[in-house]
Amino acid sequence: MTDQTCVQAASAAGTIVIQEVTTKEMLRRFVDFPNVLYRDVEQFVPAFYGDDLEDWNRDKNPAFQYCEAKNFIALRDGEMVGRIGAILSHKANKTWETKRMRFSQVDFIDDAEVSAALFGAVERWAKEKGCDQVHGPLGFCDMDREGMLVEGFDRNSMFITYYNHSYYNDHLAALGYEKDTDWVENLIELPAVDSQAGIRIQKLAQRVLKSGAYHKAPITKKSQITAKHIEQVFHLVNKAYAPLYGVVELNEDQIKKYAKKFLPLISPDLLCLLMDEKEELVAFGVCAPSMAKALKRSRGRLFPFGWIGVLKALKKNDTLDLLLIAVDPQLQGKGLNAVVMDHILQGANKLGVKKVETGPTLETNIKVQSQWKFFEHEQHKRRRCYIKNL
Repeated sequence: MTDQTCVQAASAAGTIVIQEVTTKEMLRRFVDFPNVLYRDVEQFVPAFYGDDLEDWNRDKNPAFQYCEAKNFIALRDGEMVGRIGAILSHKANKTWETKRMRFSQVDFIDDAEVSAALFGAVERWAKEKGCDQVHGPLGFCDMDREGMLVEGFDRNSMFITYYNHSYYNDHLAALGYEKDTDWVENLIELPAVDSQAGIRIQKLAQRVLKSGAYHKAPITKKSQITAKHIEQVFHLVNKAYAPLYGVVELNEDQIKKYAKKFLPLISPDLLCLLMDEKEELVAFGVCAPSMAKALKRSRGRLFPFGWIGVLKALKKNDTLDLLLIAVDPQLQGKGLNAVVMDHILQGANKLGVKKVETGPTLETNIKVQSQWKFFEHEQHKRRRCYIKNL
């Protein structure tokens, strides 16, 4: 392993140097680079800065139990001009019977020599590890950000998704990367609970609940959300999401990590846990008020004062982010999702929220896409997973 790899560029701009991230200071520069690159881009929304730091910390990210990873930064005359992460998920390769390296958290200026140097570093390491393909952007697992934006550059991103310039896609194509799969995102206008659509959803939900086979967990305040609830949520995620692109099962340590990350954002009004007669979770949905404006102002940092904006966003907001939704695969098509949607709709109306934005959903996931037929909605963003044969 070398700490630094030089790439000579035959241009007047200067030599590009690719450095592997090996110190805390370099990692901070790596994580903060999007804030620098997109400082004048209104649509860019940073992730939680502390979460991104922990992602690459082997002592704090349980995914390192089955992953190897490296980060690289690109420098020109001492100025940072790009970054890229590389993740070798042994569990994903075993699950999907592949030999793939993932690239992650990639950003660069509009310079073909910079992007070529960054991806060259990932591809060299991939070959050293015996991989025959590179694909991404993907994270350590499906709970991380994934997909490069290819449509919707004029729309605000979410804190759970990437934003990138349109030229990224041109660079990827020039480097030999092709589409492997796409995710789409929808902006949904929420109807009033007494509207025709609201009443229809409520009737469907009541029909399911009156059957007596299912009931909503009686949660009216955050303190009633137990560790068992969180455990059941992620176990259902493992079960329902298993067939989806690149997904690997979350282990118990990862479940604790993501529970810690998302629990502070959850309101009982926006969390529906549907249980069967044995108190087993069969469906759930969880939304959170949009963190976009708060994180934009604080550059993704909670301290020293960023937490104030986050608290304000949780209390007063006109937009929700749909974080997760799932129905037990054996019970899909039985109307359970109507109970979840009705609960969130009731909570959203109570909070005065007018719209909800979905996270990325595979374009081939027709079961999820069909849920939005109850609402006025716009498919306003699309993001892509690229792949290249080595």
